[in-house]
Amino acid sequence: MPRSTLTRDQIVTTAVALLDEEGLEGLNMRALGQRLDSAATAVYWHVKNKDNLVTLAGDQVWDEIRLPDLDTVDWRTAATTMATDLYAMFTRHPWLVQAFASHLFHGEAKARHDDHTLAVFETAGFGEAEADRAAAAVFTYVLGNATGAAATAALTRRIERDGGDAEEVFGATMKEAAEVAARFLRLRSRIDAAPVAGYAEAPDDTFGFGLRSLLDGLAARLPRANG
Repeated sequence: MPRSTLTRDQIVTTAVALLDEEGLEGLNMRALGQRLDSAATAVYWHVKNKDNLVTLAGDQVWDEIRLPDLDTVDWRTAATTMATDLYAMFTRHPWLVQAFASHLFHGEAKARHDDHTLAVFETAGFGEAEADRAAAAVFTYVLGNATGAAATAALTRRIERDGGDAEEVFGATMKEAAEVAARFLRLRSRIDAAPVAGYAEAPDDTFGFGLRSLLDGLAARLPRANG
């Protein structure tokens, strides 16, 4: 694709697809140029460098999160919807979770999301400072829950690039972990009640349970009339 026909939107959309498939370690201008049927140098006319491209890709996927109408839904419904959508977005794009360790994400879509999150908690009855803390607490909770999926995706790619079988490696590791855990009373009782393969898996509804508990705690800090 000639430089003159490339657009930044095309480049960023293609970069998101490449990142979803290959992760941060698989993103480079040459691979991106091949997908765009364009010379790698042509990409630099639209983005500064790889880090800039990751930032742009990260901002684009933030638009996948719904922003509920606060005139039609209560604050807890809105907060739950946004947190659940954020978690789903992170699990669809695990490279974004990894990239938080090395990139400072910003952009219009993220700013729009962040602004709406603050509006949710201000609508609930929090003052500005408390709304900031509530929004940060929920975001940190969601990001923390998404790290497992991101780590699994990255490790799977690494094992397969090295010619290994990810399922086999994970199975052997979980068996070894279960053997160690079986030395401890409470862990052993849970291993006895479930297959070894499920030892490291979170219980059903772990994310929802934690989110409800977090929002319960925030609601308890509101004046009684708003809680």
